[in-house]
Amino acid sequence: MLDLFDKINDAQEAIRRHWDRQPRVAVVLGTGLGGLAAQIEVEASIDYADIPHFPRSTAVSHRGRLVCGMLDGVPVVAMEGRFHFYEGYPLKQITLPIRVFRSLGAELLVLSNACGGMNPYFACGDIMVIEDHINLIGDNPLIGINDDRLGPRFPDMCEPYDLLWVDRVRAIARRHQIEAHKGVFVAVAGPNLETRAEYRFLRMIGADVVGMSTVPEAIVAVHCGLKVIGLSVITDMCLPDALHPANVEEIIRIAGEAEPKLTLLVREIVREAGQVRMA
Repeated sequence: MLDLFDKINDAQEAIRRHWDRQPRVAVVLGTGLGGLAAQIEVEASIDYADIPHFPRSTAVSHRGRLVCGMLDGVPVVAMEGRFHFYEGYPLKQITLPIRVFRSLGAELLVLSNACGGMNPYFACGDIMVIEDHINLIGDNPLIGINDDRLGPRFPDMCEPYDLLWVDRVRAIARRHQIEAHKGVFVAVAGPNLETRAEYRFLRMIGADVVGMSTVPEAIVAVHCGLKVIGLSVITDMCLPDALHPANVEEIIRIAGEAEPKLTLLVREIVREAGQVRMA
């Protein structure tokens, strides 16, 4: 981890050459959920290839650029496309943007993803607010010699997703008649989807949804002092006794149909973040 400090500075300086505001909120947009970027009053748009040490996004439907600007009067940065462990990148590189956002001054991180639903009370197109997670990726972005300039050696994870914000997001959803469950997200390495036996196991250990992202970013966000909100769009149901082959195009379609709800929630979160004091 000792090389991260300089890499963060390199990336921050490159972004500062295009945009000199201090973001209040950083947003990571997952599969099929890039439309929020169109709602931002864009002041700078930077391809990941032009930011030192950023990986290239190779996942389907992930555009691969950083959008900087104003959303409802609040300065924000948004990743239009994220990186995944299954793409072959180490977790330290995958999560580097999160540290860069903190270095730029962000206080709140909103993570979104498309996921498989295992809770039988959920349905395709529903949104789940993440209240906790399980890391089954088989790696951790904090492994290695700790750099105390970036965060503590043993960050506490009793509340990785800010529970006050979990309640706020669900209250926002109720005001707009949006179904927003809360639950546990389990992260796996991918890229293959799970077997019936694996879905049974994941449900048995307490997970409501499963995906291939989000948890590494949340761990690093906690390490560097960001408050975290996690939003999952359920794009397919993973019930082992009624399992059908997954269709990537269908997953992206369902994510796209849910995008207006997610966009509304994120806009309301950003607006509220601009009005409250972060402790």
